[in-house]
Amino acid sequence: MSVQRSTRVAEAIKEEVGGILLHRLKDARVESAKVSVTDVEVSRDLRHATIFVSVFGDDTAREETLKGLRSAAGYIRSEVGKVVKLRATPEIHFKLDTSIEHGANIMALLDRIKEDRESRERAGDEG
Repeated sequence: MSVQRSTRVAEAIKEEVGGILLHRLKDARVESAKVSVTDVEVSRDLRHATIFVSVFGDDTAREETLKGLRSAAGYIRSEVGKVVKLRATPEIHFKLDTSIEHGANIMALLDRIKEDRESRERAGDEG
């Protein structure tokens, strides 16, 4: 299996799942949350697809949304199979992607360091 093919399949799955979550999935746990597909990794044999999602909200909202997505995995798989033509549609696995939250935390820390430095410089100028 070429890397290019698995990359194309992953991108097609990412696009289709994004559309399903936005327009067609009817699960209150997912509909009420702000969910975005951040990445898809496909196994070399194309039998498994790990879909990474970012969920805006607290830990409870994230956990409920993940439960809803896992519950809907069969439906999502069948919808993906209609669009992404493969011999066998990959099993769908969802994982929470916390990289956006991690990046926001790092930015907040950097902003705090910058503010601390500026206030020390102002205090040094006054004293």
